[in-house]
Formats: sequence, C-alpha cells, structure tokens
Amino acid sequence: MRNLAEKWPAAPDFATATLSKGSVSVRTLGGLNQLLVSGDLAAWSKASGLAGEGVGAGAIANGDKYMVRIARDRVLAVGGQPFPIVAGWHAAGFAVTVMDAGLHVFEIEGSGLDRLIARGTALDPGAASRSASILFAGAGVLFYRFGNPDRARLHVDRGLAPYLWEWFEQAQVL
Repeated sequence: MRNLAEKWPAAPDFATATLSKGSVSVRTLGGLNQLLVSGDLAAWSKASGLAGEGVGAGAIANGDKYMVRIARDRVLAVGGQPFPIVAGWHAAGFAVTVMDAGLHVFEIEGSGLDRLIARGTALDPGAASRSASILFAGAGVLFYRFGNPDRARLHVDRGLAPYLWEWFEQAQVL
C-alpha cells in the first residue's frame, strides 16, 4: 500500500517555529487557557467576573483575561492564568468546556497585517463585527486583534494548524 503521508510536508515544531516575511511575523502562542462557554452569558459573566459581550472579528482585545464572541450565546474565554470556573454544566444556565488542547493559537504581527487579512478572507480589514468567527484561508477560525491594530490572534482547530502554517508560508503578502 502506498504511503500517502510522504506527499505532505512535515508539521513544524510549533513550540519554536516562527515565520517572518516582509512586514508580518507569525508564531504560535502557547500556554493560554481557553474555555468555550455556552448558554446564559450574563450568568457566566457574574460567575467569572468577566464583563461584556466579548470581542468580534477585527475588534481589539486587551488584558490578561478576555472573551471572544462566537455567537449570541457562545464565547471563548481566553486567559494567561486559569479561570476559577470548573468545566461542565452550571445550574446558573451555562456550560463550560476546556478547549486548551483543541484550539491552536497563532499570533500575527506587523504593519502588513491588513494585507494578510485581505488575502485570507473577505472581511474588511478596517471593520469589526460582533462575531470573531470567520472563514480564513478556507478554515474556520476565531479572529481578533490583540493589544493594538497591528497584532492579531487566530484560534483554529488544532488539526488545521499545519495547513494554516503552510498557507502563511506560501502567502505572497508576507
């Protein structure tokens, strides 16, 4: 039987891999705590101490802990430190799922970020939307800016991370 794995490039060592071309750099951001929260988001906010609706595509997130809006009743809570909420169903009306191992996070930075966004999606790089869920380079991701307009984060299903890395390597705008 043919070994079809030979036709695919090896996945990079994401712990150390960085990509810098022109005015944009891409790296993996590890160590983030990621919780998928579904249900009553007002009850979640009260229990977690995180206020607001969460940032959407193109909006700027700040701080050690923040929320990324996925849908009307769903957010991804992201933080450098663990959250004081346990996974599972909560009687207040929300469910929490740990997504640390399920979502890979890329951090993209540089003055060419808007060109890269324009190349990867139909989203207007200068506009923000209520949901961070977009199609980028053919993959469903959560996209938002972090800290400043020239830095963005993409959360993608871990299995699609090698594909997205290869797309970044071949992108003509980097």
